[in-house]
Amino acid sequence: MSNRSHSVAVLGAPFSKGQKRRGVEHGPKAIRDAGLVERLSNLDYAVHDFGDLTFKHLEKDEHFMHVPFPRTVGRANQLLSGAVSGAVGAGHTCIMLGGDHSLAIGSVEGHAQQCPDLCLIWVDAHADINTPLTSPSGNLHGQSVAFLLKDLQNKMPEVPGFSWMKPFLSARDLVYIGLRDVDPGEHIILKTLGIQYFSMRDIDRMGIQRVMEVTLDHLLARKQRPIHLSFDIDAFDPSLAPATGTPVNGGLTYREGIYVTEEIHNTGLLSVMDVVEVNPTLGATPEAVDSDFSKQNGLDHNDPENLDY
Repeated sequence: MSNRSHSVAVLGAPFSKGQKRRGVEHGPKAIRDAGLVERLSNLDYAVHDFGDLTFKHLEKDEHFMHVPFPRTVGRANQLLSGAVSGAVGAGHTCIMLGGDHSLAIGSVEGHAQQCPDLCLIWVDAHADINTPLTSPSGNLHGQSVAFLLKDLQNKMPEVPGFSWMKPFLSARDLVYIGLRDVDPGEHIILKTLGIQYFSMRDIDRMGIQRVMEVTLDHLLARKQRPIHLSFDIDAFDPSLAPATGTPVNGGLTYREGIYVTEEIHNTGLLSVMDVVEVNPTLGATPEAVDSDFSKQNGLDHNDPENLDY
C-alpha cells in the first residue's frame, strides 16, 4: 500500500452493464466473503469498508451505435469516480471491488482528480482499448482505456452518458501485463500509440521479475508518482480463476500474479487498486469446462505478437 497511508478504504461496485453476462455484480460480496477485510486487518491496516455503491439502470437507454447501456454505464462511473476521489482525498489507499471492468473508467478518473500525475498498470488478458468504432461486441468493459487516453481523443465519438469526463491519461503512463486476447483494432492502437505492453509470450521469454523491472522503470524513472493498479481476474489462468466471464487459457500463474502485486506494493506508491470481473455464478460448470476445452488448441488466443499486419 501507499507510504502515505496505512488506512485502506474498501469500496464495492456491484455493476454488470458494461458487458452481457449476469453475475459479476455479485463480485464484491464474493470477495468480501473470501475474507478480504479480515486479511487486510491482520496485516495491521486500518480498514474502512464503505459498503457498496447503489447503481440505477436507466429505463430509456438506447444503444449508441452498437454499444449497449451507454448512459447507465456512464452514470455508474460518474458515481464511482466521486467515491474513489473522496476516499483518496481523505488519505486512504482505495480498493475498488467490481463489478465489470468498465468501472475502471470512473475509478481511474476519480483517482486522477486527486492525483493527476498518476500512472496506470493494467493487468488483464485483454487490452480493453477498443473504441465504439473498433469494438466487435460493443461492450464497454472492453473500451475502458479508450475513455481515459488523451492520445485517442480524436478517435473517440461522444458516447452518451460520459459528458462529465474528459480523457486525461497519456499513453506513456500506461503499461499492460498479461495480454493474450487482443482484437485487431486494439493491436493497431497499441502499436500506433507506442504503448508499453507485456503479453504472456513476453512474460514467458523475459520472466516476471524482468517484466516488473521494466514496467516500474518505464513508469517511475522520470518521477515517483501514485500507481493505479487495475487487475482483471481473467489475467490469471482459468485453472486458477474460472469464475470470470471472458476466460482465456495460458494466463498468469498464481506466483506470477502475486509477484506483480508484491513488486507494486514494494514501491510504496500504490494508491488505488481495482479488482474486477469476478463472477461467482460462473466457474466449474459443464459449460465452463466445454469452453475451456475448446480453447485448448489456442486458435482463439489473439496474442499481440501473433497478429500480423
